[in-house]
Amino acid sequence: MSFIPKSPDIQELDDDAKRQYINARSAFTALEDARNAAKEVRGGMYWKQGEKTDYLIRTSPTNSQKSLGPRDSSTEEIYAKFLERKAAIEAREKSLRSSLEQHQRLNRALRVGRAPGIVVEILNGIEKAGLSPYFTVVGTHALYAYEIEAGIRITDTAAMETRDVDLLWDARKRVQFISDLKFQGTSMVGLLQKIDPTFIVRDDQRYTAVNAKGFEVDIIRREAKQQDPNPMRLSDDEDDFLVAQARRADTLLNAEKFSGIIVAANGQMARMNTISPAVFIEFKRWLSEQKDRDPLKRTRDLRQSEVVEQIVQEYFPATQKKATKRK
Repeated sequence: MSFIPKSPDIQELDDDAKRQYINARSAFTALEDARNAAKEVRGGMYWKQGEKTDYLIRTSPTNSQKSLGPRDSSTEEIYAKFLERKAAIEAREKSLRSSLEQHQRLNRALRVGRAPGIVVEILNGIEKAGLSPYFTVVGTHALYAYEIEAGIRITDTAAMETRDVDLLWDARKRVQFISDLKFQGTSMVGLLQKIDPTFIVRDDQRYTAVNAKGFEVDIIRREAKQQDPNPMRLSDDEDDFLVAQARRADTLLNAEKFSGIIVAANGQMARMNTISPAVFIEFKRWLSEQKDRDPLKRTRDLRQSEVVEQIVQEYFPATQKKATKRK
């Protein structure tokens, strides 16, 4: 695969890679839709024998049961339609899963993506657990979402260099998050360990988990409000994350979002929910002006804001117009 020169900091993907990404993204989103439809038919139905007649029972994934009524023409129709719909949805999901696997092989062959494989695995693991609505990717890794959606590569290696992914957790949804995590029967660090068993929470930095290769996952939250527990642990597990407070995180929680399908070097794909490019630019500029921030990080912050601004101006003009209006 070749790249089309665009600027000293940006190169466009060639036409083959662009076409492949468009096709792969379509397959990915179609599978997302099929999986959402499958949630509506999770569990099952069966006839339970009663003293005088059978009763139609609807079961949930947690094995709770609800009677839909005695056996008659109406409940028999409900039963038949449920089985028919469930079979159709499962067949469609299987077909789309096979199609996506083919596209992911083509992604790799055409070098469509370059996002770190571990990040793609983490995002897919969080999605599979039903926890994606609670997290927003912030920081350097958002660049992988911006560049692939624009069909380009950011060639400034200094802007892209990082060994950690920052996940902004929405503490406003804490009660529901704990309930959903408990339903998974694990802790947050336990969820990461299903992806890579070597992840552990650092003793000196309890908001960070690190694996045996030195890759880190940081979980941050808004600065503590009056109703927030502080410190705040993500589960009852004593080895789980203690989420760190981050300045201006509340602003990021309420900011315009950007959702893109990122592609790893091995072709695997994942949905990344992050902040909009315009918000990224403003936030990174602000960070670069903070005197108490590591000087090396401040330099990178400014560089990232400049590169993303270039992407916005050349590839996301609608985003640029929105940003201008806000100013």
